Amino acid sequence: MISRFMSDETLAAVQELTPVADDLGLSMAQLAIAWVLQNENVATAIIGASRPEQVHDNVQAAGVTIPADAMERIDAALAGVVERDPAKTHDSSPTTREA
Repeated sequence: MISRFMSDETLAAVQELTPVADDLGLSMAQLAIAWVLQNENVATAIIGASRPEQVHDNVQAAGVTIPADAMERIDAALAGVVERDPAKTHDSSPTTREA
């Protein structure tokens, strides 16, 4: 399932986000979490960590507000790889996902 996120197009888009994270003084993980939490269609972010420093890094993202100009840069970078319409996103709940 994760292989669908590993296309050359997606990886290139993610690389475009590095300068945005750098400009904001954030790690890529913090930028990703903050971006998700600023999405009006998202109620919560489920994150994972395998090391204590990752937990610390992730928690710091909770208080981040990404400025509008940075959100525009993120949106431009992800335009071809992110579906923003909730009606078009894949429902992967256990009752609907393919076996």
